[in-house]
Amino acid sequence: MTNAQATDTYPGELADVPGWFPPLDQMLFTWFLERQQKQGMSGDLLELGVYMGKSAILLGHHLQDGEKFTVCDLFEGNAPDGANQAEATKSYASLTQQAFERNYLSFHDTLPTVIAAPSSVMAEKVAPGTCRFVHVDASHLYEHVHGDIGAAHDILLPEGIVVLDDFRSEHTPGVSVAAWEAVLNRGLRPVCLSTQKLYGTWGDPEPLQDELLDMLRQRTDCGLSVQEAAGHRLVRARSRGMKPPPFPPSRHYVAPVPAGAPAAPVAESRAAHPARPAPSRARRLAKDLLPPVVTRAVRRARAQRS
Repeated sequence: MTNAQATDTYPGELADVPGWFPPLDQMLFTWFLERQQKQGMSGDLLELGVYMGKSAILLGHHLQDGEKFTVCDLFEGNAPDGANQAEATKSYASLTQQAFERNYLSFHDTLPTVIAAPSSVMAEKVAPGTCRFVHVDASHLYEHVHGDIGAAHDILLPEGIVVLDDFRSEHTPGVSVAAWEAVLNRGLRPVCLSTQKLYGTWGDPEPLQDELLDMLRQRTDCGLSVQEAAGHRLVRARSRGMKPPPFPPSRHYVAPVPAGAPAAPVAESRAAHPARPAPSRARRLAKDLLPPVVTRAVRRARAQRS
């Protein structure tokens, strides 16, 4: 599916940026990134596949001093093979680097390092063992996802987090195969599963999971279950009407007018209420000559008729 945005519009809030980034995953991204910061963990950030920048904007908000943020996408470029080109044409025809950069710069002062190329180039562009958080959301084809997971393994720090998007969507079976293959055969340890994403590490997942479970159990807007499979503890989270976490508005944000606010008073000209015409000379004379009793009787008769 596509979700087009005109390239001459500016988002006011993160919700205005097109893309598939549910509140549950916004909350989980925020939690993992803030935990890393609290733990004193330093490392770069990487996103493979940015679309219009919704998740990249959130990632950039958590960039610490001295860290580097790199994003990679084909944008308008050519895919490395026919299958990937068909996928890009079908689902991302509206994506342009200009639209991504316009959205990102609405929330941030500077762009990340933008690489307009297939994700397969990342092994050459990002040094091994430098990243603390990698979001894989590029091609959905098995061969490409398999390569992206391998690159993430090499690029991540030992306790870093990798997030695999669309790992169980019905239209992306290649991602599912590559994700679970990595869990069963390539040492990836699941930390948690959302409706859309698999969060994993090649480090020890248990301390992360214990803290995550404590946090999730205190929330009333999140369903939670824990299962065991093939020697892995699988923490499953799902939204129960969850709202996105607070996020700063963009530089183009315009506050809405509160509902029920009183309308501004309208100044009326004298023309809106024309003056009553002056009585005629005959009426003035009759009023002066008639005795008061007659005048009062005339007034009562007029009041009864009205």
